[in-house]
Amino acid sequence: MIGLGNQKLSRDMPVLGISDSSTVKLDFDGVPFKTVKYWALRAMRWFRLGGFIILKSSEGNYHVVFNRRVSWRRNVKIMSWVAIESQLPKLKDYVLMQGIKMCSTLRVSCKGDKPSPRVVYRYGMQDGEIRNFLLMRRKIWGIMRKMGRK
Repeated sequence: MIGLGNQKLSRDMPVLGISDSSTVKLDFDGVPFKTVKYWALRAMRWFRLGGFIILKSSEGNYHVVFNRRVSWRRNVKIMSWVAIESQLPKLKDYVLMQGIKMCSTLRVSCKGDKPSPRVVYRYGMQDGEIRNFLLMRRKIWGIMRKMGRK
């Protein structure tokens, strides 16, 4: 299942995100890039996720999207493992919220004065869930441009 997350910050500017249950996604807030890369590599190797991309969502904030498709049960296991092992409080909060929603979501649009997240690092295979995520992101950007946003 793939969907669009939509959080209203104001009447005119919804924040758009990509939600699904089969792509392992992590949201690292207030974490140095080096730490994000370490945990992405460790999770990718431990769970054989094939590859990942890191997107910079704002200064000191990063998103990670992994390449291999997994079940929702496995997705929760992987997200929880990284959150517990890393002991990052904001990542733990993110994982809890994704578990409550029963799908994981990452922002792809602007949010207030923050720009759309941009890819800053790629590692390993990019032909599965990463390709799907980036294609969906491009479609969302096209829709936003037609609406006069971005």
